[in-house]
Amino acid sequence: MSASYLEATARERILAVLDAGSFKELLPPAQRVVSPHLGQLDAPVSFDDGVIIGEGLLDGQAVMAAAQEGGFMGGAVGEVHGAKLVGLLRRAVVKQAAGVILLLETGGVRLHEANAGLIAVSEVMRAVLETRAAGIPVIVLVGGANGCFGGMGIVARCANTVIMSEEGRLAMSGPEVIETANGVEEFDSRDRALVWRTTGGKHRYLIGDCQQLVSDDTAAFRAAAIAALAQVSAPQLTLAALEAEQEMLRRRIATFGLADDPMDIWAELGVPRPDSVPMLEADAFTAMAQAHRITSPA
Repeated sequence: MSASYLEATARERILAVLDAGSFKELLPPAQRVVSPHLGQLDAPVSFDDGVIIGEGLLDGQAVMAAAQEGGFMGGAVGEVHGAKLVGLLRRAVVKQAAGVILLLETGGVRLHEANAGLIAVSEVMRAVLETRAAGIPVIVLVGGANGCFGGMGIVARCANTVIMSEEGRLAMSGPEVIETANGVEEFDSRDRALVWRTTGGKHRYLIGDCQQLVSDDTAAFRAAAIAALAQVSAPQLTLAALEAEQEMLRRRIATFGLADDPMDIWAELGVPRPDSVPMLEADAFTAMAQAHRITSPA
């Protein structure tokens, strides 16, 4: 029987993705490591600060793993939350783990913590790149209701592999942020179909921001993570790789920069019947998209 990744909590997800009985949590709630800022603002705290970190096995291989809890402040990153992620990534390097699995669900930086949150996200980015440079792959899973936005959207794209469901969303700025800054004429955040066409897993897969699309199923995410860990190549953090990525982005903007809707991009990519894409199941969509998607050089 399948279990919805979207509806699961962070703890349920991390236990379902890793081998049964193998997860050992670091800094669990019992240790009461909470944000020093939220209490000063009389804001509620969480005893794990909204992120579960630890070590376990993925198909028998020793990995480090973290899962953000979207139910606490939308999975937003503060000082302690970010420090836990950085510490986990550094531990992966010290222990030479087979990989790091990040289950991200977040709106980005926790506004309550302002600069401390911004610094925390930047440190996570650096830690991801340092982990990859040490030869340890970083795999990101995105399928929660809050998506993966803000600075953590950048963190996701710093990883070796991004795995998403159609229900997952990935972007820098969220729909509400774009609408607030540029008006509803630019982006109507209440148009759910538009939001998912623009930031959802299928679009991200087609334009090369996501390497694998799976159904909303914890078992499907687990299988994809196992496959990614087995297939990932050595990290290519070179100037040539960076230049290739930038060239891909330049071509993408030049080709699709004037498109009014993601469906226009899908049509330009040669996708047959772009209007039918939202109705396709993950397997059928992936089979169709193979011949049309942009492949990221990274």
